[in-house]
Amino acid sequence: MPSLNFKGKALVQNYHLLVPYHELKPVKAKSLTDKASLHDNLVVHGDNLKALKALLPYYHGGVKCIYIDPPYNTGNEGWVYNDNVSSPMMQEWLGKVVDREDLTRHDKWLCMMLPRLKLLRELLSDEGAIFVSIDDIEIHRMRSLLDEVFGEENFVANVVWEKGRKGDAKLFASVHEYVLVYARNKELILSRGIRWKRTKPGVDRVLAKYDGLRAKLKHNHARIREEMMAWYRELSAADAAKAHKHYNWSDERGLYFPADFAGPDDGRESRPRYDIIHPVTKKSCAKPSTGWRWDEERTQEALAEEPPRIHFGPDESTIPNRKTYLKEVTEEAALTVFYKDGRAATLLVEQILGKDAAEVPFPKDVESLADLLGLVADKDSIVLDAFAGSGTTAHAVMNLNQEDNGGRRFVLIEEKEYADHITAERIRRVIKGVPKAKDEALQKGLGGSFSFIEVGNAMQLESLLKATRCRLTRFWPVTFSTPRQARSSTRARSIARPASSARAPSMTCICFTRPTWSI
Repeated sequence: MPSLNFKGKALVQNYHLLVPYHELKPVKAKSLTDKASLHDNLVVHGDNLKALKALLPYYHGGVKCIYIDPPYNTGNEGWVYNDNVSSPMMQEWLGKVVDREDLTRHDKWLCMMLPRLKLLRELLSDEGAIFVSIDDIEIHRMRSLLDEVFGEENFVANVVWEKGRKGDAKLFASVHEYVLVYARNKELILSRGIRWKRTKPGVDRVLAKYDGLRAKLKHNHARIREEMMAWYRELSAADAAKAHKHYNWSDERGLYFPADFAGPDDGRESRPRYDIIHPVTKKSCAKPSTGWRWDEERTQEALAEEPPRIHFGPDESTIPNRKTYLKEVTEEAALTVFYKDGRAATLLVEQILGKDAAEVPFPKDVESLADLLGLVADKDSIVLDAFAGSGTTAHAVMNLNQEDNGGRRFVLIEEKEYADHITAERIRRVIKGVPKAKDEALQKGLGGSFSFIEVGNAMQLESLLKATRCRLTRFWPVTFSTPRQARSSTRARSIARPASSARAPSMTCICFTRPTWSI
C-alpha cells in the first residue's frame, strides 16, 4: 500500500510509545459529582497526547466510539506544535504558531496527528469506530494517515456534511466539510452481524401522534386515517415528520403504507402470476404487468395473518399492495451526504454560554453529532473526544441517553485554558438546565454528573513501582519472544505471569492490569 511521507515522520512514528504516563488529578471544585472518579463522565484538561497516554491503562480497548474535530490547518487557527520530540528540527518547531506562511505547516500537522491517532486506535474496542471531522485543506492527507494507522480495509465512509446553501466565492462556494469514518475491525463487525442504523428523523413524533389517535378513536381506522392526513397537512415542508405522510392507513396492527409488491421490470417471464382473491367481491384482483414480487406461499402466509398483511382496494380492479408498518421500519442506514445548517450550532452554544461562546468559533451541531455517534454507541458505550472544544460531544451523548434511557459515558480532552469555563461549563449548564433555551428538555436540564481531571506530572518508573498515585492490582515484567506477541498481549485486560526464566526472551516489557483510582 502506498504510504504518506512527510518531514519528521520517522521521528514521530513511535513517539507515542516514548510519551510517559502522567498523573491524572481530580479537581473536586470543578467537577459536578459527589466524588470525582475516573469511571465517571470525564473532562480532562491538558495536552491531549499526554492525556490519551494517561487514560490508556483505564480505557485500553474499552472505548466504543471516538469523535475528533482536530485543527483544520487553515493557517489562521493559532495552533502550536508542542510535542517535545528529541530532534533539532522539531525542537525549533516548539511553541511557534502555525500560520499560512509556514512552509512546513502540513508536515507539522501530520507530525501532531500521527501519534494521537495511534493512541486513539489503542483505546478503541474491537467493535468500535472513529469519526474525524476535516475539510478540503487536509482531507487527502488525513485519509492517507488513517489508512496507515487503522488500515485501508477498515475504511467505512467519507460523509459529506453540507452546512450551508449559499456562499460568496470567485469560483466555487465551499459549503461543506467531511467526516471520515473508520472501524477498528470492519471484518469483525460484519462477521458478528452488527449493522449501524439510525432512527428515521421524525418517525417518533409520527408514531406518538398515531398512538394518541388510537387511544382516542379506538378501532375507528377510517377516522384515524382522516386525522393523520390532516395532521400531516399542517406540518411545514421542512418538518422531518412530513416525510412519513404516506403512512396514513391504519389497522389493528398499526400505522402502515400500502407498498407496491409487483416484481421488478427485469424482463423475466417467469415471475409469479397467481390469482389473489378480493375479500369482498370474491373475484381475482388485477395483476401487475411484471408479476408478483413474492411467491404464492409467502402471499398466502401474509393473507392468513390477522389482520392480513395485504392491502386491498375497494374492488378487484385495484392491484393489491403489501402493508409496510412504520413501527417495523423505524431505522435506516445513514447516508453519506446530509444537510444541517451550521449556524444553528453557533446559536445553541450562545444560548447556553452567552458571550463566552465566541471563544470557540464554529462549534459542531449537537443533533448531527448525536445521529453519527448513535450509529455506533449503544446504551452502555464510552464515547471519547480528544479535541473537545465547546463540549458538543458530551451534549450529544447526554441527548442520546435522554432519548433511550441509556447509560453512555463521555471522556472529553481539552488542552486550552477554556476547558473549565467553556467546555466544562457548557456541560454543567446542560446538566442543570438552561432557562433561556428554546428546547424544553434543555430548559429543565438533562441531568448527570462529570469529574474534572487535570493532567499532572510525568510518572517515572520508580514512582510506578512504588504505586504512589495508582494502586495496581498486578504489576510485573513480562517477557515476549517477538514484538507481535507484545502487541497482542497488551490488548488483554490482564497479563499472565511470565514463563520460566530459563526461556531466553528477546524483549521485556513492563505490563500491568487496569489500575484503580485512590482519591
